[in-house]
Amino acid sequence: MQLHHKPPFSRGYTSLVPRSGATADMLMDFGVLRLLPGETYESYSETDERLWLLAQGTGFLDTGKEGRFEVSRPNLFDYSPWCLSVPAKRQIHLSAKDEEVVFYSVATENPRRFELQCYPPEACRSEFRGAGTMRETSTRIVRTIFDDTNRPESNLVIGEVIGVPGKWSSYPPHHHPQPEIYHYRFLPAQGFGLTAIGDTPYIIQDRDTILIRDGEDHPQVTAPGYAMWYLWVIRHLDDNRYGPQYVTEAHKWVSGPEDQIWQPKQ
Repeated sequence: MQLHHKPPFSRGYTSLVPRSGATADMLMDFGVLRLLPGETYESYSETDERLWLLAQGTGFLDTGKEGRFEVSRPNLFDYSPWCLSVPAKRQIHLSAKDEEVVFYSVATENPRRFELQCYPPEACRSEFRGAGTMRETSTRIVRTIFDDTNRPESNLVIGEVIGVPGKWSSYPPHHHPQPEIYHYRFLPAQGFGLTAIGDTPYIIQDRDTILIRDGEDHPQVTAPGYAMWYLWVIRHLDDNRYGPQYVTEAHKWVSGPEDQIWQPKQ
């Protein structure tokens, strides 16, 4: 399923994927918070863990006992994120400093008791993935903020991908049983890309959101000339935590020797 959001985000909190109705099976609430200079937003939940990821601007994360973090990110493409992981029953405040600030938000039920954790940009595992394979047609930057290796108490996995202009990501085609959300931004903003979720193709544009369900392959490609950023967040299943990806059998061979891939004669 593809969800469009063409206009700029509204001031305050905008829900993009609610945990109800047609998107209840995603098991996550996903939205965006836009604050103007001096504005503050309070976040609290009795039952949900929450993630707050800085998209752009300079602001503050006031956590109470852990302190007040000043966070800044000039843009999504060249700078790694700040991300705040908050357990249930913890109140925090987010605020803008002297410029507009934008945060992405994810929430899901989690009864575990664990410590609040702030992940600075240097804690993000960033890698240039795909180099040396498939004749460099699937090179991209993959940033993993946390997963079971450094946040096993969470019910979420979160990261970012920067799609290089004209190249593929989330490739070779793969799938997993856990629900996943992709949310896109483009540079320049009029850019676009293409994806196929299962057997359904979509054109993806700035501020679009894609929902990925059990067993659906989800390869992506970026139009030449445009960089594509997308946030990815996965919800562990209670009886099946996210781990291996299952590459579709018919396409496994593309990761093998490059000389098997056809090239035009000069």
